Amino acid sequence: MSGTEPAVLIAAALALLAAGMALGRLAERRASRPDLDLGTPVERATFHTLHTASLAAPPLRAGLTEDTARKAARRLRSLLGTEALCLTDRESVLAWDGPGLDHHRPRVMLRVAEMLDSGRSQSVETHCERLDCPLRWAVIAPLTGEEGVLGALVAYGSRESAVLVRAATEVARWVSVQLELAELDRSRTRLIEAEIRALRAQISPHFIYNSLASIASFVRTDPERARELLLEFADFTRYSFRRHGEFTTLADELRSIEQYLALAGARFGDRLKVTLRIAPEVLPVALPFLCLQPLVENAVKHGLEDSPDQCRVTIAARDAGAEAVVTIEDDGVGMDPAELRRILAGERSGSAGIGLSNVDDRLRQVYGDDHGLVIETAVGAGMKITVRIPKYRAGVHSSPGRRDPGPR
Repeated sequence: MSGTEPAVLIAAALALLAAGMALGRLAERRASRPDLDLGTPVERATFHTLHTASLAAPPLRAGLTEDTARKAARRLRSLLGTEALCLTDRESVLAWDGPGLDHHRPRVMLRVAEMLDSGRSQSVETHCERLDCPLRWAVIAPLTGEEGVLGALVAYGSRESAVLVRAATEVARWVSVQLELAELDRSRTRLIEAEIRALRAQISPHFIYNSLASIASFVRTDPERARELLLEFADFTRYSFRRHGEFTTLADELRSIEQYLALAGARFGDRLKVTLRIAPEVLPVALPFLCLQPLVENAVKHGLEDSPDQCRVTIAARDAGAEAVVTIEDDGVGMDPAELRRILAGERSGSAGIGLSNVDDRLRQVYGDDHGLVIETAVGAGMKITVRIPKYRAGVHSSPGRRDPGPR
C-alpha cells in the first residue's frame, strides 16, 4: 500500500459514515413528520444503501473475527439483498446469515479454497440436492488486507446473476477497506504501546534507584516521612506501569507528577521549588498516557542534576476554549536550540532531553503535526514547554477506574 492510500481509505470511510449518519437523522425526522418528502425512489435507495453500510462498518473496524463477522453479516446481506450470506477466514466459516447453513456449510470452504488460490471472485453453481433450497448460485469474493487474502464473502442467490457478481465483488472490496483500516488502528496502537514501553525503559531505572536511595536515607532519621514517600513511590510506579489504556486524564497525570515531585523533593531538598497553577475545569480533559511526566522529569534534570543552583519548576494548566494549554517551565541551564532540534528530529539520543522526542512524536500522532511540543530555550535561560491538548478528539478518551490512592 502506498503512503497516500491509507489517508484516501480513511477519508472515504469517514465520508460514507458521515453520509449514513446524516441520512439516519433524516429518517428520524421522517418518523416524527410523516409528510416529509424523502425524495425519489433512487434517492431513497441511496439512503438505504448508505445507512446500511454505516451500520456494518463499526464491527468490521475491529477486524475479522467470529463476533465482528456475525454482527456485520446481517447488514451486508441486507445491502446485497441476497438469500443468504456468509463471511469466512482462510480456514472456517465465521458467520452465516439466512437459510441453508445446515447443508451448505460443509461445502463452503471447499469453494473458498479454490478462490484463495486464484485471489479472484468466482460465480459457481451450488448443485444443492434439496429442491426447496433457494441457494442455487454463489458468488465468492476475496476479503483482503495488508497480508493478502484474509478470507471470503460468499453471497447466495436463487439464480446466476452478473449484477450479483459485480455487487458482491464491490461489497467485498468495501469490507476489505474496513479491515485494512482496522489493521492501521492496530498498528497505531502497537506503535504507541512500544513507545510507552521505550519511555518507561528509559526513565525508570534512573528514577527508581534515586527514589529508593532517598527513602532509605529517612528510614532511621524520619520513619514517618519514609513511610509517606514509600506510599508515593508505590502509587507512582503503579500508575506508570499500568497495562490498560492509551489515554488518561489531566487530573491523573498531574497527580502522578505530584508524586514524582514529592520523591524528587526528598532527594534535592530546598534546592527544588515547585509552583502549580491548575484551572479545575481542565482536569477531566483526556490526553495521551505519560505525556507530561517526562517533561517534568526533563525540567528537574536540567534544572538540578546539571546545575548546583536552586531550581524553580512551574507547572500551569489553563482553559483556552477548545483546548487545554499546559506549560512546564524551569529556570535551569537550558539548552542550545540547535541541539534541541536534533533531539526532536531523532538524530540524538541519550540523557539529554529525556523523553522529549518520544512525547512530541506521540502528540503529533494523536492530534496532528500542529499539536507537537512548543519549546522555548537557550543556554543558561531555562526551558519552557507548551502542550496544547484539544478537549474533544475522536478516539481520545481516558480509561475509567483508576484506583483512588486513599488516605496517606
